[in-house]
Amino acid sequence: MFIFSKRKMNAFLWSWSLTGFFLLNILANGVMGSDEMDLFNIFNGTNVFQKQDDGADVLVVGLTLVQTAAAEGAVCLDGSVPGYHLFRGSGSGANKWIIQLEGGAWCDSIKDCQNRKKSRVGSSTLMEKQINFKGILSNKAAENPDFYNWNKAEVRYCDGASFSGDSENKTAQLQFRGKRIFLAVMEDLMAKGMRHAKQALLNGCSSGGLSAILRCDDFSSLFPHTTKVKCMSDAGFFLDAVDISGARSLRRMYSGVVNTQGLQNLLPRTCTRHLDPTMCLFPQNIINQVRTPLFILNSAFDSWQIENSIAPPSADPSGSWHNCSSSFKCNASQMQFLEGFKKSMLDALKTFSMSSKNGVFISSRWAHCQAERKDTWFPGNSQPGEDKGIAVAVGDWYFERTKK
Repeated sequence: MFIFSKRKMNAFLWSWSLTGFFLLNILANGVMGSDEMDLFNIFNGTNVFQKQDDGADVLVVGLTLVQTAAAEGAVCLDGSVPGYHLFRGSGSGANKWIIQLEGGAWCDSIKDCQNRKKSRVGSSTLMEKQINFKGILSNKAAENPDFYNWNKAEVRYCDGASFSGDSENKTAQLQFRGKRIFLAVMEDLMAKGMRHAKQALLNGCSSGGLSAILRCDDFSSLFPHTTKVKCMSDAGFFLDAVDISGARSLRRMYSGVVNTQGLQNLLPRTCTRHLDPTMCLFPQNIINQVRTPLFILNSAFDSWQIENSIAPPSADPSGSWHNCSSSFKCNASQMQFLEGFKKSMLDALKTFSMSSKNGVFISSRWAHCQAERKDTWFPGNSQPGEDKGIAVAVGDWYFERTKK
């Protein structure tokens, strides 16, 4: 381990081992999202414990539909009402809340969105009635020591644009109402006790991680200044990277999302004032303007980005990258390319990490979404060479625990 730079109040610590590396901003005071969860199609109910194959008790939480959202035009792509899964907190966590925004990529054309509305990420009529809560959503102190007894809500994703759109296409019978969905669900949760929150954390996975960045200040504005509000993006730091063919596949996709859903005037104006709106879907161009404390959790070798942005099929017609992008079995030249991707990610985070209110944890796992998984979130699962697990690092940042 060596120190990249050091200040009185914070430091960047870098660590490298054969299997792991991380970057964590230490404060002195302190492939899609839902695919990471086991989903159950079982009887209707609220909270049910069920045995998994590994013998562990798992918290299963039922779906709540926001029927009043229809009157506000806050509907999924197909016009159905949005939904969420809520587990009530208890004891010291009764007035503390975690809101988790589900991921699931995007739709970047009318045809793509029409296909999407026939799935669980476009229609609440097709959503699972119950889902597992694990990792940061777990209710077990041994697995989730800082947040186990908090109120926890998983907000389902059904708009295809990271909760950002506010338009419609009547001809195609599509509703692009992601921003309204976010606000309607938050209104429903506020009425169910979130307005009394003493502490709150907005998190999201994958495209939900991007959503957490885009909606972070909106979330914070719901609460009085006396409430401690912070946000976290898990696997949402999508880079504007050059793919193996020299093109920019993700930029092309984002351009389709922006134009299909008419996001030009809905993305952060601090960005769109000087950049093309497409560029304002990339976190590297918006994180430094987020006023609310924000934590970036990501893998330097993000499996979704490797497979869909670095080496998508369109850039790899011969399939020479298939083993690397699908299972991280990469040759020397491929690893060299990915090392460049890692460096770009760290460079994009430097200015953001200099702020003492923010936090960063970059692992070297071939992974996508780590906070909702027991095997990556659980504090006992640090990689060799890491000082602590992700759960402890996030807790230290959120509660501003003094480092010794």
